[in-house]
Amino acid sequence: MTDLKYAAKMAAAGIVTGAVNGAFGGGGGMVVVPLLQAGGRQPLVAHATAILIILPVCLASAIVYLAGGWFDAELFLAVGIGVLAGGALGANLLGAITPAAATLVFAAVMFAAGVRMIV
Repeated sequence: MTDLKYAAKMAAAGIVTGAVNGAFGGGGGMVVVPLLQAGGRQPLVAHATAILIILPVCLASAIVYLAGGWFDAELFLAVGIGVLAGGALGANLLGAITPAAATLVFAAVMFAAGVRMIV
């Protein structure tokens, strides 16, 4: 695959990721990880890269949500503290598990989230 074709595929993946994250207030990582893996990236690299990809997507979405008045500061502070701790823990854990384990856990979390949304 030429570099231009690969860049176009990854740009399309970015558009899909941004749209999902913007529309649903999150979940872009659930989209971008499989897309990065389909693009040839190893699972651990895809998971780690997804975090950096989602940061600007979340910032852009947050600006729109703030401007629309859809923001709960008290909830943000309460959850934000846990997210910071969990993010550090998870990043360290990712380096300690195998790519197969990361993929299995990721798939299980995606499945559980899907079931939870239906039920």
